[in-house]
Amino acid sequence: MNKRVLIITYYWPPSGGSGVQRWLKFVKYLSQQGWEPYVFTPENPHFAIQDISLLKDVPPQVEIIRFPIWEPYQTFNRLTSIFSGKKMQQVDFVVTGKKTLLQKFGMWVRGNFFIPDARRFWIKPSVDYLNDFVQRNQIDKIITTGPPHSLHLIGRGLKRKNTVLKWVADFRDPWSEWDLLDTLQLSRWARNRHKRMEQSVLQEADCVLTVTPYYERQFQQLGAKNVQLVTNGFDEDDFKSIQHQRTSKFTIRHIGGVDELRDPRPAMRAIQELCMQHTDFNTAVQVEFVGSVNAAFKGFVEQDTVLARHVTFVHQLPHNELLKLYGSTDVLLLVLAHAAHAAGNIPGKLFEYLASGNEIIGIGASDGDAATIIRNEGAGVVLEPNDQQGFKSAFLKSFTNWKLGTKPDLRVQTNYSRRVLTDRLIALLEAFD
Repeated sequence: MNKRVLIITYYWPPSGGSGVQRWLKFVKYLSQQGWEPYVFTPENPHFAIQDISLLKDVPPQVEIIRFPIWEPYQTFNRLTSIFSGKKMQQVDFVVTGKKTLLQKFGMWVRGNFFIPDARRFWIKPSVDYLNDFVQRNQIDKIITTGPPHSLHLIGRGLKRKNTVLKWVADFRDPWSEWDLLDTLQLSRWARNRHKRMEQSVLQEADCVLTVTPYYERQFQQLGAKNVQLVTNGFDEDDFKSIQHQRTSKFTIRHIGGVDELRDPRPAMRAIQELCMQHTDFNTAVQVEFVGSVNAAFKGFVEQDTVLARHVTFVHQLPHNELLKLYGSTDVLLLVLAHAAHAAGNIPGKLFEYLASGNEIIGIGASDGDAATIIRNEGAGVVLEPNDQQGFKSAFLKSFTNWKLGTKPDLRVQTNYSRRVLTDRLIALLEAFD
């Protein structure tokens, strides 16, 4: 049996964030189980988060093919900085409410000129290079992972040139029904083009892999012929040394980016009210956001005299530093996307939240996939954004437990460990032989 597989991914160390973790960990455990993964990734990518600590998980025997890419982000970012007079973060361009003229223009260009995304210029050169590479190395299985969804078009191009290839198209997010597209002011022509590209991938891939039950149903309804579910997870190796300690302040943390599709304000309003109503809560609580946070939410906090005293913002930290924070956290705040398909939103970080053993209080669809996992694991609650009283009760209950020193360890078992999930992936790959 041929155990060689080519993985085509945009995000790879030193890129940071949750997007890189899925296939980094799969490659780690595939290598430990006798497989030979090859990784094809850009030589000079443009990504907002860098994390060199993740390089430790790249197996030394794995061949990493870094291939040049041209993308227009740097030019566009320079122009926006000149016209706006300030540096714009990626999270500032995901806007659901009132937009500046610059934001409107940037989103319109992004949505209507770069289809499926700004990495589209990498498709043809990559197909030309990899067509020879897979033949020389006798590789008969390829995996593409998106977003960016242009990488699936690389897989499609290779499959068309080498029909014997078995191709897995891995969707970490939806495509034509992705909430992000609704923020990009797509023309009807642009949206239809997305749908046609998506259909060709769903029909031509030998397997469509995705990360939530909701997305699995979506792709089946869109006509994918073979949809399989392998969720994201956590790496047991990362959590072996996590030790919980008694905190001097009641510490609520949010890990990861905040944009206008992910709005923490419902929880913040509840915390503000609790501070005004309970002196001991006001004295003890501290809230920390770790990661990129959009300017609108920062402004909301800074303009509120109560929240401004209790909420701090910490720029992106390396993954190994984030892991240490879990031991000194009392409650983890999970902010799910509030959009048409919010029920299917399971952020990759949720599984690390579960592995940390901390209580989770989430904002989002209370009947969605993420809420179901949290409820089944007994790890916390997910409340609808308008449930002000629910948030107050949840925070107050956690605070009472903190005062009593009765914090339970809610660490999950191995259902979502990267090692177990890799076994499921291997079963899918072996089914091709």
